[in-house]
Amino acid sequence: MAIQLTPKDILEKDFKTTMRGYSQEEVDAFLDEIIKDYEAFEKRIQELENEKREIRTQLEQAPKTAAAPQTSTNFDILKRLSNLEKHVFGSKLYE
Repeated sequence: MAIQLTPKDILEKDFKTTMRGYSQEEVDAFLDEIIKDYEAFEKRIQELENEKREIRTQLEQAPKTAAAPQTSTNFDILKRLSNLEKHVFGSKLYE
């Protein structure tokens, strides 16, 4: 979704006045608040776009080696350790 209004568009918007219309001062005050929010949103969006760009650059420059997934569980490790102990120490360990 594209942003349709800029703070400048809001600031320069003119409304027709009528006898029973809204208070021009209240409308202007509210539009001033909206303009401040738009400016804050634009600033935050730009900061996030810059941050995203930096992160993408870092990812592109990072080494392409992926760590091998760890497939061993604690049970597997203990079983291997037990087999190794049996092999190294022989039956003496389990007598």
